[in-house]
Amino acid sequence: MSKINSKLLVSLFLLPEFAQAAELNQANTAWILTSTTLVLFMTIPGLSLFYAGLVRSKNVLSVLMQCFAITCLVSILWLAGGYSFIFANGGELQKYIGGAAKVFLPGITTGSLTGDIPESVYFMFQMTFAIITPALIVGAFAERMKFSAMLWFSGLWLMIVYVPVCHWIWGGGWLADLGAMDFAGGIVIHVNAGVAALVSALVIGKRKGFPTTAMPPHNMTMVVTGAGMLWVGWFGFNAGSALTSDGRAGMAMLATHIGAASGALTWMFIEWLRYGKPSVLGIVTGMVAGLGTITPASGFVGPIGALVIGVTAGIVCFYATQIVKRKLIIDDSLDVFPVHGIGGITGSLLTGVFAASSLGGLGLAEGVTIAHQVGVQALAVVVTIVWSALFSYVILKCLDKLIGLRVTVDEEVQGLDTVLHEETGYLDL
Repeated sequence: MSKINSKLLVSLFLLPEFAQAAELNQANTAWILTSTTLVLFMTIPGLSLFYAGLVRSKNVLSVLMQCFAITCLVSILWLAGGYSFIFANGGELQKYIGGAAKVFLPGITTGSLTGDIPESVYFMFQMTFAIITPALIVGAFAERMKFSAMLWFSGLWLMIVYVPVCHWIWGGGWLADLGAMDFAGGIVIHVNAGVAALVSALVIGKRKGFPTTAMPPHNMTMVVTGAGMLWVGWFGFNAGSALTSDGRAGMAMLATHIGAASGALTWMFIEWLRYGKPSVLGIVTGMVAGLGTITPASGFVGPIGALVIGVTAGIVCFYATQIVKRKLIIDDSLDVFPVHGIGGITGSLLTGVFAASSLGGLGLAEGVTIAHQVGVQALAVVVTIVWSALFSYVILKCLDKLIGLRVTVDEEVQGLDTVLHEETGYLDL
């Protein structure tokens, strides 16, 4: 395949300010409408059910409520400025942050286009990415954070952490200028959320009884159902990021599927060899690891690259989970950092390798070597880690001082469903 300039890709596929097409492309519009639905489907109900099944029964509603409330909150914040400060022209500050011209979408009509699709559709598509990112972090502090603190953290984190990072890479910021490659969110979403999750787990502290008390998933059927929804929805996530209904979207979909399947099988076989039996939890966790790791590379690599990345994801994320939980004794409740954070880091670095045409990828920018591209990827990853860690910590510590982050020990023992919502997920028959 011909070489693809990563800076041009950012401009063409991800910036509303790019020169508008002469007319609306109905095929592309139909695909992005579908992809938008699929990505929202990833959060509600996909991630919601996946996370809810992993916690104990006394906290199942709290997790469902958190994901649902985040969806609503982020939607309003996106309209009120999130979208604008990423994708509107920032003028002299464009390298670092977007402008306020699109706050509450003034002047946006049915005829307004971003490229060759309606800007309303582009707005919605990008909003679904913004929704799932803070929702991923929920898994780190599940079963012990106050609902009010969760809402404040999610809203502040979106505006202070997600918006700048997203602008730097997808909004024409300084990392985009350097040629950072992140097709669908390995850095913007998975590294960003994964690091915030790790910081959250450290700041809020361990659940009562961790790690000596067993805390198995209360409903594996729910977990597998949610995992299946995530897999299907992820096609909108990755293939939709092409913003076209063409071969690029098809290749991204193929890479996504191969990454998920190889990650799932790799994790399953590692557990089988290590513990004597393949677990259902293992295969679905491996699938999520494969998906998160292939995400940044999905529109840049071929099938072989996707296979290698997926296998690598299964290995690296499995051992990262063991280290975080068993060696470091960090209570990242639902393994957000070792799966999404480590997966995002791994996939982002490997994007610089397997995007090369010599390795079956779509090609690096003219004159760019694999070593140079990996260096740019590493810089983008490190910057995101530092930004997310620093401001996630500041937000959490401020909230802890002002309203408190976690429920009391007695409330945690009783369960968040009853304590925070006065409801239960299951009738006690």
